[in-house]
Amino acid sequence: MTDPGPASGDAPTGLLAAVGPYFAVRQGVPGEPPPAGLRPLRELYATGPGSALAERIPLVAERLGTAEPRVAASVLHLGLAARLWSVALGAAVLGAAVPDLHPDRTHAALPPQGPIDLWLPAAGPATRPASAVELRRVVVAENLVPLAAAVRSVTPVSEGLLWGNAASALAGALRVLHQHVCGTRPAAARAAHRFTDDLLALDPLADAGTLTCTGAAGPPAFRRTSCCLYYRVGPGAGICGDCVFDAPPARPARP
Repeated sequence: MTDPGPASGDAPTGLLAAVGPYFAVRQGVPGEPPPAGLRPLRELYATGPGSALAERIPLVAERLGTAEPRVAASVLHLGLAARLWSVALGAAVLGAAVPDLHPDRTHAALPPQGPIDLWLPAAGPATRPASAVELRRVVVAENLVPLAAAVRSVTPVSEGLLWGNAASALAGALRVLHQHVCGTRPAAARAAHRFTDDLLALDPLADAGTLTCTGAAGPPAFRRTSCCLYYRVGPGAGICGDCVFDAPPARPARP
């Protein structure tokens, strides 16, 4: 089948939504204000007591059933990183341009469960052509750096763990995108792999893990060099598919 090639536009919302819920993003029309209940991502990156994350992390801990705030913080961070990478990588591959996800422009709401709700204003006059450098600027520099600082201001989580989460989230977005396009848009699948490979070679994602692929059409696999701590949710939680551990580490018996 002939590859129809990339679409155009700031954020190809229809194409993104077809990939899955983590890729979906709402986009406004000219003159439309943000929907009620959404606030700029910048507010989510506030630091210290009383911040949005300081309020959210205990709720996540309660939902997970864990008494460890750092576990809840890591799970929340991983979900947010996955959302940002999915939209950015998906738009870069399906729309041939990196969307403007600046935290002052992008609005969001944290639902009780599931992926964060994202809204973008009407498309600007132009976006920069897709590249790993541009993806790094939009996702890492503008969003994940302040997000990591905000998380660490509330809960003592290793910085290396958070960048491992970011790399894992990127690899997860690649896997879903690969599955969606590999049969019908091979050029898009190759572009997704190339962007991800290039991003994982750049700081701060370099050395966060190893990406491998099983042939031209095979699904990508990732093995991180850190652990997101999900196994500490409880005895039955287990480890993630890309965990640095082969089995959940033994936990000290309580006295």
